[in-house]
Amino acid sequence: MTVLAIDSDTRIRQNVQQELRWDSRVDDSEVGVAVHEGVVTLTGSVDSYAAKQAAAEAAHRVKDVLDVANDLTVKAPGSGVHSDTDIAQAVRRTLEWDTLVPHEHIQSTVSNGWVTLTGTVGRGSQREDAERAVRYLWGVSGVTNQIVINAPPVPPGVVQTAIEQALERRAAHKARRIGVEVTADTVRLTGRVRSWWEKQAVVGAAGHAPGIHAVCDELIIDPLA
Repeated sequence: MTVLAIDSDTRIRQNVQQELRWDSRVDDSEVGVAVHEGVVTLTGSVDSYAAKQAAAEAAHRVKDVLDVANDLTVKAPGSGVHSDTDIAQAVRRTLEWDTLVPHEHIQSTVSNGWVTLTGTVGRGSQREDAERAVRYLWGVSGVTNQIVINAPPVPPGVVQTAIEQALERRAAHKARRIGVEVTADTVRLTGRVRSWWEKQAVVGAAGHAPGIHAVCDELIIDPLA
């Protein structure tokens, strides 16, 4: 690694630490930060899955961060620990109260605080919304999303056009830099984006397209793109 790269990683590390300190959802004293060639690794332990996710989001907000390896572990609090039954009941109530989630088609299993979601929904956005709904519940240590998308087939050409139009509407994403290839119910994304947030927006736009069950994300983060 060159001296310039080392200096850049040092600057990124300092900025990530400051961003964690600024984010009130995270106790920065619990989080270790290492950076190598723009890739941030977070280590340590936090008291909730919500804090783990918040720490990763904070790191992604920092300029020149290419990716984040979130190795934080979720530790159970010393008191007021919720049983798996408590968590399962909370998951069910949360899914029922979320108007974006077809709760009657979704089941959950809880083991040692880890929630596994199964079932069948009609759109990729509903799959994402179900996970989002339960991700931040107290006592949840992680979420595995095994929900299957079961939607009627849409001609690949129609899907590709819809995705490209969605990207064009979001001028900051500059669709000309993004390759979109649709095969059956899967979309493959290639090209370069300037940040993790831009990458998430592009993947989200593709995932919400009708008839799409899976997104193959091959986008590369390049701040100079």
